[in-house]
Amino acid sequence: MVDFSNYDPNSVGNPNNNIFGLPTSEEDAKLVIVPVPWEVTVSYGAGTARAPEAIFKASLQVDLFDPEFPDAWKQGYYMRPTDKKILMKSDYLRKEAELYIDYISKGEDVDANQFMTKTLKEVNEGSHFLNNWVYEQTKVLFDSNKLVGLIGGDHSTPLGFFKAVAEKHGDFGILQIDAHFDLRESYEGFYYSHASIMYNALKEIPQLKKLVQAGIRDYGSDEWNLSKNSNGRIVTYFDKTIRSRIYEGETWKQIAEEIVSKLPEKIFISFDIDGLDRKLCPFTGTPVPGGFELEQVFYLFSKILQSGKTIVGFDLNEVGIGGDTDWDANVGARVLYKLCNLLVTSNSQ
Repeated sequence: MVDFSNYDPNSVGNPNNNIFGLPTSEEDAKLVIVPVPWEVTVSYGAGTARAPEAIFKASLQVDLFDPEFPDAWKQGYYMRPTDKKILMKSDYLRKEAELYIDYISKGEDVDANQFMTKTLKEVNEGSHFLNNWVYEQTKVLFDSNKLVGLIGGDHSTPLGFFKAVAEKHGDFGILQIDAHFDLRESYEGFYYSHASIMYNALKEIPQLKKLVQAGIRDYGSDEWNLSKNSNGRIVTYFDKTIRSRIYEGETWKQIAEEIVSKLPEKIFISFDIDGLDRKLCPFTGTPVPGGFELEQVFYLFSKILQSGKTIVGFDLNEVGIGGDTDWDANVGARVLYKLCNLLVTSNSQ
């Protein structure tokens, strides 16, 4: 446990300390955050690979007092340094992927181009490497009895983490906050695309018993059919449906409690920032009109705690970089703080 006896939580965030300005080491932290600076397969806007460092910087402006969880931070949060080798690999493969995406967007035949065939192979191999790297990073932390969170990067990043969660906790469910299904079998030829994370999780992780999605509003017919024909393994709350129910007299309380009721006893929160209204995340990779207010999502999280179910981990992905005010990182840092407080509180009940 961290000794906070001489620490003033109301003082300015010290950049020489760790995340949120906390004087915490990995050894004495209850919760360790793994940054994954990876965005190889993004299909629209880039910049998310550098989100972990931007969120770290913005976190120094976050007030530690959260009236819902006033003392949660005292259990200690620590964010590992960004692995520059992973970032460099992402940057290199991202350039390769951009050339490939441009090529196929014009209807060209990949098999007829040796360079493009090689590029596709390299990108898919790189994503496979990343999945294994994330698995090893998170597994080691679980073996050390740490609580674990992850910051991407694009939404492909947590697959290895999901596998470590399955080994640690057995059967579990995912609550996915997102504008997209992420249920494509592959996207643009990339098997481990950000658009395929939940398809791959359902395919490769039998312990994943339930996927509950909220905020979905941009998707393909193949994904819609997969959700509809999943025999209840996938439960989707579309943004349009949620709004219609509220317009017709239901409360968000009723809907939030229903969402929680669909989840099993152990819950992983997978938070793609584009699940929020774009005003809160203008530089996210694939923005879509509509989406949640932040307090709606935080209210849903509070209902998970009230249910007595256990949160076993979280990821935060697709936070963009851009603009003059680092607004996206500012919002991302506050989402991250709430997720940290939720995770330690859920595991202290």
